[in-house]
Amino acid sequence: MDYVIEMLNITKEFPGIKANDNITLQLKKGEVHALLGENGAGKSTLMSVLFGLYQPEEGTIKKNGQVVSIKNPNDANALNIGMVHQHFKLVEVFSVLDNIFLGVEPNKLGFLQKREARKKVVELSEKYGLHVDPDAIIEDISVGMQQRVEILKMLYRENEILIFDEPTAVLTPQEIQELMAIMRAFTEEGKSILFITHKLSEIMAVADRCTVLRKGKCIGTVDVKNTTKEELSRMMVGRDVSFSVEKSPVKCGDTVLEVKNVTVASKLHKNNAVRNVSFNVRAGEIVCLAGIEGNGQTEFAYALTGLEPQSEGSFTLCGQDISNATIRERSKLGMSHIPEDRHKHGLVLDYSLAENMVLQRYWQPEFQHNGFIKKDAVRAYSDSLIQQYDVRSGQGSDTIVRSMSGGNQQKAIVAREIDKQPELLVAIQPTRGLDVGAIEYIHKQLVAQRDAGKAVLLISLELDEVMDVSDRILVMYEGEIVGEFESGAVTVDELGLYMAGAKRQKVGEVVE
Repeated sequence: MDYVIEMLNITKEFPGIKANDNITLQLKKGEVHALLGENGAGKSTLMSVLFGLYQPEEGTIKKNGQVVSIKNPNDANALNIGMVHQHFKLVEVFSVLDNIFLGVEPNKLGFLQKREARKKVVELSEKYGLHVDPDAIIEDISVGMQQRVEILKMLYRENEILIFDEPTAVLTPQEIQELMAIMRAFTEEGKSILFITHKLSEIMAVADRCTVLRKGKCIGTVDVKNTTKEELSRMMVGRDVSFSVEKSPVKCGDTVLEVKNVTVASKLHKNNAVRNVSFNVRAGEIVCLAGIEGNGQTEFAYALTGLEPQSEGSFTLCGQDISNATIRERSKLGMSHIPEDRHKHGLVLDYSLAENMVLQRYWQPEFQHNGFIKKDAVRAYSDSLIQQYDVRSGQGSDTIVRSMSGGNQQKAIVAREIDKQPELLVAIQPTRGLDVGAIEYIHKQLVAQRDAGKAVLLISLELDEVMDVSDRILVMYEGEIVGEFESGAVTVDELGLYMAGAKRQKVGEVVE
């Protein structure tokens, strides 16, 4: 059997952890080969070895049967291997075009030749239906568009082996379907794809074969057409996973959050991102704000949590007006916030795990005395949260957060925010980029908060999550609430129509 890439007996170690333990992976030409595993199972590490970002302690890599040495990403590119990383490697202030040819600048006698590069980028963009504007600045475009820029980077370099690291973690359901179509088009042309994911439905939809990793070891490789979701999740987590969320009937208490006529300006265009939005969240219920990315949810969340000001309207938390309150004042009054972008707003990546665990509380008497941090108290608190929430890391509380897997970074944020015993938990994309075991765990935590009489506001793009976890669903389209539904009173397809703007309710109408 001819394999285009073979990774044989790869072992890679970091301090305190064997990330890859004697793993063998073989990729056929023209196939989509999925790499499945929990957060921290070693998937990204293995692909980083193939892309030259890490050097393995043991093992060999072969391309078309020949042993190759990949010391850095330039070696990988020379072998026609390209990679789209989970956290994109783009220069935010550069244009799309500049990002695409960065490192392989087209020049004559040292002068940049943008016109030819632009022509090639536009042709590739049209050929694969990527619809990317080459002149847009990266920081102004949506996450889904940024990902297409990463894909164009690989196509521009004429890579034949394409590595996608968690490519759908930041995409809407519609963008995911488009990406799947693009991946199929690549394999029909003879390109080979390695696809890191932990979303079982995507593997069933697009992959030919799947290799499962668990805690750094290879559990096995299976043909996707001969397996089931349940079988794959069992291989991945080592136990049966429940795909449904169990919760008791809702018991609502007093109003905790009241949102009145809130309008938020947009940074991208003259129109307002959020327009005259009003609703409330009561104790003991989970209200979900659903919608396709870019319809004002992010700006609304920024205004509610104090990251950005609203231009009109008010927020009332537990009877107190917090419209002009600082972030710390909101936190003290009982608001916790699981942010959408864990790197930008959730963690200080170069701090230790212990320091990140007390970011919201370090000034409290139990953690400081006369302005000096009580290190032992901080460590004891962090250790207890790590154990309680199963946050996995190489060196426990001393681990630098940057070195942890995305899913364990997320668990750390969830642990910190829930342990503050908030009256209102604002959870934005809380399971973005997590595996089935971790998703099941976080959903249980959200329901436990609700059952403890807390108010939960969930903002999510994942339709399954919206349907399973919420008690009430509000649909946001172009900055306005266009539909309100009691849980169970609406189907996924119906919800999709509201999310796409094809339907809207009359004012005051609620579907129960």
